[in-house]
Amino acid sequence: MTWSSGHHTALWKGFLIDLDGTMYHGPVMIPGADKLITEMNRRNIPLLFVTNNSSKTPEEVAEQLRRMGIPASHEQVCTSAVAAASHLAEESPGCKVAAIGENGLVHALENAGLILTDEEPEYVVQGIDRSFNYETLTRAARWIHGGAKYVLTNPDLLLPSDEGLMPGAGSLSAAIQAATAVEPLTIGKPSAILMKQAMDRLGLPAEQVAVIGDNMLTDISAGDHAGCGTILTLTGVTTEGNLEYYLQKTGITPDLVCENLDNLLHNICP
Repeated sequence: MTWSSGHHTALWKGFLIDLDGTMYHGPVMIPGADKLITEMNRRNIPLLFVTNNSSKTPEEVAEQLRRMGIPASHEQVCTSAVAAASHLAEESPGCKVAAIGENGLVHALENAGLILTDEEPEYVVQGIDRSFNYETLTRAARWIHGGAKYVLTNPDLLLPSDEGLMPGAGSLSAAIQAATAVEPLTIGKPSAILMKQAMDRLGLPAEQVAVIGDNMLTDISAGDHAGCGTILTLTGVTTEGNLEYYLQKTGITPDLVCENLDNLLHNICP
């Protein structure tokens, strides 16, 4: 199945590619991902991997891709954690930040020159945190009630894993929002903040960029809001069975819908 709205794919010079559900499911590569990226590199097509996952550093993400046989360097990886750190470093250089998250988030904040603290932070930055507990929630609530601004790396409610779905950063954020009545500034898709940083790194205007992803609510919505082209792959969250539901829910029609990655390769590298 391929479906196109008639957008001229020749206008697209660069691509922002989602990872989980588009390139892989957990530790398993989605068929054709290696071939797709190898061919895009062979044709010198600019690309970046753009992920809402805040748990890994760009180096760890690139290494994970290479282990699967997908060529990748850390310079090609944009994570919501790095985008959050860059945003704060620009808005408030050297600010005091409390991090609720994992290795990727902590590294990103430190690398951006921000001061990590548990004492009177100016910002609380929250991502996925698989050790999140009642104590974490209490500290977050007290910091935010004490005047700290609340920043969320990404709003994903659920994440795919080897053993099925698990709660994402957005589910943890729901608890913090309930405890504080404060809505966070969201960095990752579908927010424009991560998308703008990625487009700046590609050095291309929105109309020459297409977003490739499996999730209508994050990837395709982000691309649409940013003015990019949109390519939906039916390889993850969105399937042939629920496509109509997501089209109605988002009110967005992707420029191209591809059943699998071989199908996608044929369309963008004819």
